[in-house]
Amino acid sequence: MKSPLDTSASEDLGADFKKALDEGWLPIREVARQTGVNAVTLRAWERRYGLIVPQRTPKGHRLFSADHVQRILTILTWLNRGVAVSQVKQLLDTPQAFTESVENDWQVLCHTLLQAVTQLNERTLDDTVNQAMALYPPRTLCEQLLMPLLTELGHRWQGQFGAQMERVFFYSWLRSKFGARIYHNNRQLRTAPLLLINHSDLPLEPHLWLTAWLISSADCPVEVFDWPLPAGELALAVDHLQARGVLLYSSKAMNLSQLPRLLNGVSCPKMIVGPTVCIHHAELSVKTTEIADLFLADDPLTAHQDLVQRGLI
Repeated sequence: MKSPLDTSASEDLGADFKKALDEGWLPIREVARQTGVNAVTLRAWERRYGLIVPQRTPKGHRLFSADHVQRILTILTWLNRGVAVSQVKQLLDTPQAFTESVENDWQVLCHTLLQAVTQLNERTLDDTVNQAMALYPPRTLCEQLLMPLLTELGHRWQGQFGAQMERVFFYSWLRSKFGARIYHNNRQLRTAPLLLINHSDLPLEPHLWLTAWLISSADCPVEVFDWPLPAGELALAVDHLQARGVLLYSSKAMNLSQLPRLLNGVSCPKMIVGPTVCIHHAELSVKTTEIADLFLADDPLTAHQDLVQRGLI
């Protein structure tokens, strides 16, 4: 593949960029789409760790090859095995050096966040998550840090004095944090949204907001209703929003006898997500054969993956 750097710096940027694309080079937005790693993270990997060294046009625009894309996917493989991003470059060069004892920063990050929650330290909580967001893709961050953190906190809060205080503090922060990210992403997008609804009747459902953030990070607008809708109004909301799909999240048992009435008139794809899927696994499996375009997922990662596979995001 001919390097786009061979072109003269005096050439017009549009022609130079088009020539590079014609030769098979990819702009950063396309690489982000193919790999799921956003442009901010790709730039951080290059600038801080030298994990990827893209070609540049004479005016500094990054261009990537198929080999770069493959390298990014390999980086994701290491990250998903729990390796810290700071250690990946060494492993890319000498993968045989990896052992299960290689120190990773997920446990350190999780401990830092646990301490921040117990101390109600919003600044440390926010700064730590911001730094992690700059270095890791949303899916990796959810799988390796945020979901394990929620599990750890759930264990901590069993019969613990002050548990409700910590829970309200952390869940409120999480909803504000990811709600702001989703709002910003929505402002950049013009396509039909996916409607996510808290169907559990609990005031805060953190996994609902993680699911919404994962979907939003895939350049799909999301509308989050953090409270259940009555039968009839769900179809009305779908109609007003022209929603591409509906996701009902619940961590509690559902009244399945009301499900057909609730979904009556909702013609777009529908997904039920959360622990309720495990609680009602047999019954809900039957419902998927009775209700058109109804799908199930038991956690945010599975929901995100299924939505991608079905072409909804």
